Amino acid sequence: MHANMFIIDITLKNTPLSLSVQRKSEEDAEATYQKILQVLRSGSNELLELSCEKQPGKKIGILGTEISAVQISDKSGTAAASGRPPGFFSVSTG
Repeated sequence: MHANMFIIDITLKNTPLSLSVQRKSEEDAEATYQKILQVLRSGSNELLELSCEKQPGKKIGILGTEISAVQISDKSGTAAASGRPPGFFSVSTG
């Protein structure tokens, strides 16, 4: 039995780069995704601190108002196998 990793990609405003963290379980990934969505919906300037379960020393801090999109994906998904990264969907806040 091999373990899948779930990736949460975060796109920031005014930059082409995205940040990502990984979770070992789908439940943890979904909880992280929902937490980021809540910050997006509220328009809060809250500092969101995230760590990565694949790389325990990797930590990021992001101001909520700087996030423009968030995506969750299964690392073993077919998009990675095709060589194309999964697409992003922006979140509507109103």
